[in-house]
Amino acid sequence: MDTRPGSSVRLIAPAALIAFGIALMIVIATGGPSHKGSANQPTSQEQKDLGLKVTGNHRPNQAKPAPPQPPQTEYVVQTGDTLGGIASKTGVTVVKLQQLNPRLDPQALVSGQRIKLK
Repeated sequence: MDTRPGSSVRLIAPAALIAFGIALMIVIATGGPSHKGSANQPTSQEQKDLGLKVTGNHRPNQAKPAPPQPPQTEYVVQTGDTLGGIASKTGVTVVKLQQLNPRLDPQALVSGQRIKLK
């Protein structure tokens, strides 16, 4: 090889070194290739397709549903509540709330006031 001054090899080598450095920084900045588990283990979909038992560590933890609560018989009015808002929160219609609470003034609800739901 000819390494005379002005030779193309003297220009290409530093450019290649700079390109390699930039590529390396990009790989490091993006976290590089991610290897979760072994590459030889099938995914849960592949396990299903193959008829294998699906292992539980491929699924995110799911919260257990809360046990059913007994239906409310009363509602305690909170600041800013309206009769329509209470009806939508409890699933009881406004008409039914008015029937169950005949002395209730929908325009004068007070925080802490108890309203019958059944």
